[in-house]
Amino acid sequence: MSGKPKLHYFNGRGRMESIRWLLAAAGVEFEECFLETKDDLTKLQKDGSLLFQQVPMVEIDGMKIVQSRAISNYIATKYNLYGKDLKERALIDMYVEAVIDLNELLMTHTFQPVDKKEQHFATIVDKATNRYFPVYEKVLKDHGQDFLVGNRLSRADVQLLETLLMAEECKPDILVKFPLLQSFKARISNIPTIKKFLQPGSQRKPPLQEKDVPKLMKIFH
Repeated sequence: MSGKPKLHYFNGRGRMESIRWLLAAAGVEFEECFLETKDDLTKLQKDGSLLFQQVPMVEIDGMKIVQSRAISNYIATKYNLYGKDLKERALIDMYVEAVIDLNELLMTHTFQPVDKKEQHFATIVDKATNRYFPVYEKVLKDHGQDFLVGNRLSRADVQLLETLLMAEECKPDILVKFPLLQSFKARISNIPTIKKFLQPGSQRKPPLQEKDVPKLMKIFH
């Protein structure tokens, strides 16, 4: 059996994508076992692999870890992406939790009913540009360092970059008023492990399309 982590999820972003990002940033090779049908999910549920009957699930170090935050916390700690002490970890947690809030909005846009899409898009832009991005811009300005916390790469940098790129997919000029975030995006994107993950042919997943939704509904409902 391979020593590589094995990721169990559908062949798309969803709640596994941030986990893929963290592993890739750490330079860790991983395998993926994609759910293609409802039966694939049922099999995992029946054999006891899913503690709470849901994915994502990652097999790593002899464990089957579920709950996306628990998985991310484990990976970030294992691969030194979680700060050098408790105070740094608290900062990283604050920054990451806010990123997750914005990520949720971006991730669910495709699933909005047609008559709600325009308002949902407006909410994304408003919260990104008025609530979240100004905070990260100020953090970078105040300490003048290359990374968000401790002047070294952490999960906060990785997950912020992931979400910045998702936001640009939604609205290409969304960072126009945030020059430090633009520089941050270019800088973190150029870290060798992350640069590799951003290349075509990597295990990074494309944005979910509306045509993908019926297939997901068949797996999960």
